Amino acid sequence: MTALHEAPATVLRCRPRFEGANIRTWIGFKHFLYLVEEGVLGWFRDRGLGPQELYHRHGLGVEIVDCSAQLPAVLEVDDEVRAEVEHAGGRRFAVRLVAVRDGGETLVLKAKVTVALVSERDGEAASDAIAGFVTGTVGAGSTVTAPADRECPGDPVDLLSADGGFVWAWRARYFHCHYADRVQHSGYVRALEEVVDRFLADRGISVGTLMRERAWIPVVSRARVRLVTSALLEEVVYTTFEVGDVLRDTLFDGRMDCYVLRDGRLLHTATASIVHGYAIGAGERAGELAHLDHEVVAALTGASR
Repeated sequence: MTALHEAPATVLRCRPRFEGANIRTWIGFKHFLYLVEEGVLGWFRDRGLGPQELYHRHGLGVEIVDCSAQLPAVLEVDDEVRAEVEHAGGRRFAVRLVAVRDGGETLVLKAKVTVALVSERDGEAASDAIAGFVTGTVGAGSTVTAPADRECPGDPVDLLSADGGFVWAWRARYFHCHYADRVQHSGYVRALEEVVDRFLADRGISVGTLMRERAWIPVVSRARVRLVTSALLEEVVYTTFEVGDVLRDTLFDGRMDCYVLRDGRLLHTATASIVHGYAIGAGERAGELAHLDHEVVAALTGASR
């Protein structure tokens, strides 16, 4: 097998899923990250190491543990996408998504991705070429230094919302998981999308409200989702979201953190960040970023509560 640092980049041609065209024909950020995942899997498959082979032959589970993405341009539902994936050393990859449209090309995403091959079951020893990817657990492969567990003798929602923060609890169902065991990276990507939606509705500025009243369309320019340790099948995942800064009166950054309760203690299982704003959907300024006025900023930051 060719040494990984000598291996050529993988180029995969794909299209976004129709499911992601939620507003007009633009694709939401979640499906950008799904394409990143497909590109990374394509890199392993090109080397005869697809998830099926790794699991059944080597007893290893492929897990994205960190994906940090910039989204500089929109992606349309009928775009053909060229995913370019290069091994960047260690367990890291560099990914670019290029939309091919109208005879030209547009860079729609740049991402840095970290992968762990998690020991799942007995199998043949991994070759030297992939041994550096192998970790005993998700936590051992995380790029996050896990904070200390928190004692929680009562209801986790009460503890996590004590300072007025937003909390949403959801059950880790099998379709959020990998290997009948733990919540996968894309499960947290879905959680990030949903907790933002729930937070905005809770603050009185739901996506639908701003589209109806202002013709504002939500846009995401950056997102990062990192696994800290495993949340297990059918555990309740307690998810918090808060807004940090409002940037140039046009964007806001938010943070999601996820926890599970075990033996009276809260364990941190994932963390994510997102930079979010709105595009004007009608009128002379259509396509420009909307100015976040005092009313919206107060709702985002909790000043209006």
